[in-house]
Amino acid sequence: MAWQEYIPEDVANLYEVHDYRHAAAILKNEFPTEFSEICTALKAFRLTEQNVRDPGGSESAIPKRFSDILRPMGWAEKKLNAKVVVDDHEFAHDSHYVDYLKGRVAFDLEWNSKDQTYDRDLYAFRAFFEYDKISVGILATRSNDLDPWFKELGIYGKYGASTTQMGKLLPRLDAGRNGGCPVLVFGITKKLVEEV
Repeated sequence: MAWQEYIPEDVANLYEVHDYRHAAAILKNEFPTEFSEICTALKAFRLTEQNVRDPGGSESAIPKRFSDILRPMGWAEKKLNAKVVVDDHEFAHDSHYVDYLKGRVAFDLEWNSKDQTYDRDLYAFRAFFEYDKISVGILATRSNDLDPWFKELGIYGKYGASTTQMGKLLPRLDAGRNGGCPVLVFGITKKLVEEV
């Protein structure tokens, strides 16, 4: 079945959507509360020209908007620690973070990081899934639909080809870097730009 059956039209009309391993069906049927909260955040999210012009620093206004909506609903950053121990000897210790976790649903937002960040995110989803800590992952990132607007504003260099955007994420998902973890992707489009 297609993801269009599961994602509300008012969300689907604002975002570029990609569904891997039936993530939308799993969210809608197994985690309706978490999915409803994510949809609420996606519907409420908007960005402005000022948001994309401002320097990012440690966290730009764009991720803060998602945090302002999701944190009060109980979505928290989560770290998973994993280690390999053989005969009381530890061989490896690894930590993975996701931006927002509630129940068995993980959600990461990548607005303007280096594109290698996707490798970390997908590896975290895969590890959380394989260690039975999550059932599904959601990623929100920039759609390439925004590129002409960035060029028009003269800031495309800030949001260049080697940063987190849909054209860098989809090949990684197509190659299976998420392992068996179902992943639903929302691309932030120009339809979300708010005039002020």
